[in-house]
Amino acid sequence: MYKKIKPYLNRLNFYMGNNPKIADNNNRHQFIPSPYKSVVLISADFELAWASRYTKNAKDPYQKAINNAKRARKNIPKILKCCKDYNIPITWATVGHLFLNKCFAKDSVAHPNILRLNHFENEYWRYDKGDWFDCDPCTNLKESPEWYAPDLIQNILNSDIKHEIGCHTFSHIDCSDKICSDAVFNCEINECKLQAEKFNIELETFVHPGHIIGNLDNLSKMGFTSFRSNNRNILGYPAKHKNGLWEFEQTAEFAYQPQWSIEYHIYRYKKIIDRAIKSKTLCYLWFHPSFNSIVIDEILPSVFTYIQEKKNQIWITTHRKYVNWLQNKKLSPTQ
Repeated sequence: MYKKIKPYLNRLNFYMGNNPKIADNNNRHQFIPSPYKSVVLISADFELAWASRYTKNAKDPYQKAINNAKRARKNIPKILKCCKDYNIPITWATVGHLFLNKCFAKDSVAHPNILRLNHFENEYWRYDKGDWFDCDPCTNLKESPEWYAPDLIQNILNSDIKHEIGCHTFSHIDCSDKICSDAVFNCEINECKLQAEKFNIELETFVHPGHIIGNLDNLSKMGFTSFRSNNRNILGYPAKHKNGLWEFEQTAEFAYQPQWSIEYHIYRYKKIIDRAIKSKTLCYLWFHPSFNSIVIDEILPSVFTYIQEKKNQIWITTHRKYVNWLQNKKLSPTQ
């Protein structure tokens, strides 16, 4: 019964202004640069097949991972074109393995230099047997394009739009403090940084896989400046942690809900932007490139057009540029 009425409750909560909520802050002027009334950040969880191989919500996790990767590969060129058409920069939170053109197993072990998580189960994934890298084909981009993406990364870098490449760990791990040790986390992130340097990329932005927050002090020590949190949907403000990291809370995900019309999807995202402008808040939108192609074909162009129409009131930017602006204001920690 709840599944049937959930879409209606969702729409009711949106109509009443409860999702996303609008935060209160008497110092809102500190976070929105003049003359703008809102900042809009958009990030993409760029994973291809790496995200779903241990998922609990599919009978065949491996096949779901492959299907997601194939869909993302079809969508990303269209996403980049749409960004170019409407001058929209995106922060691409990228799984580090995607920087690779190829990899090999050594003594039948993939990436023996990367420390492994112990077997675990969380809300989203079940990793209870085998090796963490069992799905790694240990081939190359041509043979296994679902697991490697230097071509797509180069396309992002070659775009006329100044996108940002961020970090999503090397192999899409659970980063929680109780599951991921300092040693495992640092090993994963150091490998990401090493591979990113080959593209002349300095990683500063982090997005935790599966929205599972952890290892924040390690992130700060390794030179990162911000992360996204997904505990709630909110039109709010960035929070500066004592370790120097800026936390950006999500507002809404770009995703296709089959129970809603295309018109309602577009109306909803436009309304969120209007509320951000009116409340002078940060609007944080995000997506998986493996989303239903309807999103890029029929929804995003209208939403991006609307953002451009409001460009005098909205600063649409990347994590790095927004953090640079915040750092220059020398604001004190709020958390």
